[in-house]
Amino acid sequence: MKIAMIGHKRIPGREGGIEVVVEELTTRMVEKGNEVVAYNRHKKGFKCPKEYKGVQIIDIPTIERKNTDAVVYSFIATIRALFGKYDVIHYHAIGPSFFLIIPHILGKKTVVTVHGLNYKTPKWKGFGAKFIQLGEQIAAKYADEIIVLSKEQKEYFQKKYNRETNYIPNGVAEQPREKAVEITKKYGLNKKEYILYLSRVVPGKGLEYLMDAYKQIDCELPLVIAGGTEYVTEYREMIEKKAKEDDRVKLIGFVEGKVLRELYSNARLFVFPSEAEGMPMSLLEAMSYNCSCLVSDIPENKEVGKTYVQYFESKNTESLKQKLIESLKNDEFGKNDLKKYIRENYSWDFVVDQTLQLYSKIIR
Repeated sequence: MKIAMIGHKRIPGREGGIEVVVEELTTRMVEKGNEVVAYNRHKKGFKCPKEYKGVQIIDIPTIERKNTDAVVYSFIATIRALFGKYDVIHYHAIGPSFFLIIPHILGKKTVVTVHGLNYKTPKWKGFGAKFIQLGEQIAAKYADEIIVLSKEQKEYFQKKYNRETNYIPNGVAEQPREKAVEITKKYGLNKKEYILYLSRVVPGKGLEYLMDAYKQIDCELPLVIAGGTEYVTEYREMIEKKAKEDDRVKLIGFVEGKVLRELYSNARLFVFPSEAEGMPMSLLEAMSYNCSCLVSDIPENKEVGKTYVQYFESKNTESLKQKLIESLKNDEFGKNDLKKYIRENYSWDFVVDQTLQLYSKIIR
């Protein structure tokens, strides 16, 4: 099959969960004999390869501003894809799906993966939120198939649109633990001697609640905040201000590769305070490293974490503070059989096979 992927930022890369998913899907689909083209969103300073592990990559120009970046990219990528003679055009996220009505009108087969109901988070307001909502409505009405990552999303589409969807959760590769080498050299971090937040620094991820709760506890362990942000925003400035007020906080920015693996491998506790998710890839990855995890009690986290992680009430600083204290006293919570649980429930090979079967179903 010949497949187009639209909606991610850039591969190879780890700017967010969508990018991790698209990279895993595309490279594994190529290994199975398919022709896959990924439409990358142009970014100044990012050298876009023409090919990555057999995946063809096309760099799509855009206007690099918050409310235009994804819209312009998605439109141009869609127009370019119309001329690619694809069996399937696969959109990732509901915002870019706004433009799938164009290939639909022209008789092209489309699939949408709903990575989250983004407009419900504080990150998006005004035009951006409205655009994403319209994308959801168009996907619900016109996509040939929709993939959802949680059972709650499946129920949501059924109740709101009377639309059947396909539940195919993301996968994760089982990871060997790595010794603290680079993180010790760069940041002075040692095994079991830091608390880790690893996700984007954007509204809706709940980082401000974590920082406020952490500030109130008597703890010598540093709080390491690893994650990037695309634009200089009031939110980012607020986080930077909070970090400067507490010298135990280490704001280290975007990480990948060996540094990322070492951070997961050696954390005393991984904290994920997100307010809304499609499927929490950061949590899934932390669990694959056998991390002790403390997460917000949103349905998407509970669906993945089951009884293997500890929970606090979402957006509740006091609840998070109390659970931080408890979790640091019991950092072996939930580790029994955790790797087995991940291996049996979140295999990338299973995800790829299910997705390819869905493609085959609509192009018959």
